[in-house]
Amino acid sequence: MRQWKHGGAARLSASSGRSLLELVVVLAIVGIMASMAGPSFQSLNARLQARTATAEIASTLRMARQLAMARRERLLMRFDLPGKTISLQRADANAILTVYRYGDKGIVVDEPTAGCELLFHPSGRSATASTIVIHDRDNRRTTITVSLSGRVVTS
Repeated sequence: MRQWKHGGAARLSASSGRSLLELVVVLAIVGIMASMAGPSFQSLNARLQARTATAEIASTLRMARQLAMARRERLLMRFDLPGKTISLQRADANAILTVYRYGDKGIVVDEPTAGCELLFHPSGRSATASTIVIHDRDNRRTTITVSLSGRVVTS
């Protein structure tokens, strides 16, 4: 058992009261700062989610081009805007190879300028050049461009 010297018990209770008050003040300040930072954090989160989704869509387009060259067959990227999916399928057999779902990513994909279907030839070239515009929750735009050579560029 501890022994208190010179009225230590009295100092402990007075000290605890001040510490509790200081803790409440600090928590109030942190709460105010958190409530001010909340909208900025949500905006940052929306931007990061849109950037990630854009990178995934661009990666899916690059994969389609590489796969068309590796398999030596024509592959079709089909944008289903109401269903919020992008599917990769064989152009000749209608066999779906993969589906990318972006409905829960917080983005809106506009219809590609060349239409909802992008075709990659076995040479890696695209049948048509196209631009895909992606909007995030804050209506920031990001574009993905597919050139005739099949090159995919994000800007």
